[in-house]
Amino acid sequence: MYEMNKTEETVILVGVDTGGAESEEASLDELSELARTAGARVAGRLIQARETIHPGTYIGKGKLTELKDLLWETEATGIICDDELTSVQIGNLEEELSCKVIDRTLLILDIFAARAVSGEGKIQVELAQLRYRASRLSGLGKSLSRLGGGIGTRGPGEKKLEMDRRLIRERISRLKRELKDVEKHRELIRGQRKQSGLKVAALVGYTSAGKSSIENALTDAGVLEDAMLFSTLDTTTRSLMLDNTQEILLTDTVGFIRKLPHHLVEAFKSTLEEAAYADIIIHVVDASNPQMDTQMHVVYETLRQLGAEGKPVITLFNKQDLLETPGYSRDFQADYSIPTSAKTGQGLEELRQALLEIVRRDQIYIERLYDFAEAGKIQIIRTKGQLVSEEYLPEGIQVKAYVPQDIYGRV
Repeated sequence: MYEMNKTEETVILVGVDTGGAESEEASLDELSELARTAGARVAGRLIQARETIHPGTYIGKGKLTELKDLLWETEATGIICDDELTSVQIGNLEEELSCKVIDRTLLILDIFAARAVSGEGKIQVELAQLRYRASRLSGLGKSLSRLGGGIGTRGPGEKKLEMDRRLIRERISRLKRELKDVEKHRELIRGQRKQSGLKVAALVGYTSAGKSSIENALTDAGVLEDAMLFSTLDTTTRSLMLDNTQEILLTDTVGFIRKLPHHLVEAFKSTLEEAAYADIIIHVVDASNPQMDTQMHVVYETLRQLGAEGKPVITLFNKQDLLETPGYSRDFQADYSIPTSAKTGQGLEELRQALLEIVRRDQIYIERLYDFAEAGKIQIIRTKGQLVSEEYLPEGIQVKAYVPQDIYGRV
């Protein structure tokens, strides 16, 4: 019997510091986590300070020589660049370094491909991968550079390229049609939720902030939790009782990350839009992460791009159990800031109370005696509002309830 062991890839991380607000060291720390999630071992890192990224080789000639030496010393099998590379940059780097070249986008796509479980998730990932590949399709390099006509400009090389392009276009079109059917189903579910009158709260946050852990702690949803980035891609919606009468729906969403590839944003639009369609945003923050402020900025910027502004926001400063000296943090963009720990249960009751207060803002409390002939109105309250109590008296039905403002006139 032969033993087949999976070979662990060894990589060098490469970044360019253009002097922006974000630290390239911090960005490479995150890239290192992504590489680990994808199953690679990081053997070293190289950062070059430049005004702009080199259009041909990502880094300059001097650093390229340094990178060659580093690859030889560490026996690394490839490099991972911290930005999205063009097909020209990938080709030139592969030619210069004679090793595998991966960019940040391809790395994230690979992780998403490994994590996709549902049919929708798989369609979205494949669509993103094909769009990425289509944007990087090129001919056979220098041998196809003479495109002006004449001998040597035709042949199987160019036909193969055109075939690849056509097959990719056809596959993208088919996946788009499949995704549209899934989106119609999702819109139908959203419509049913709206008719039910139940408010929807969306858990959003940076990847690995603890959104799934919070949902599990509140609803016993059974969503996968682990320390890896992007542990869950598929949205999970569960019912959550805030008190004895008030119920809402709690939806988990895919985690955000800096430099989130636009191919993924496009492909996962219907999933990410759960935040835009929600009534309340629950922003989960990893309070133990040194990059907490940067991650919060990324989340708010992504929400802005999705059109999810202007909603009530509850920020949970999660993972308080990991802090040596738990302190009070405040998010000035949120309506509520609550220190929480999904592990110990800290702050979860405060979260329920905050959600209840937000829901009650749009409701009117009524105490009314209905005639028996008006029992239909009580059914409307039961369906659209929250019936606190009903008591059958000789003169009618005594009701205490919370009703949405839009049905108050009917009841």
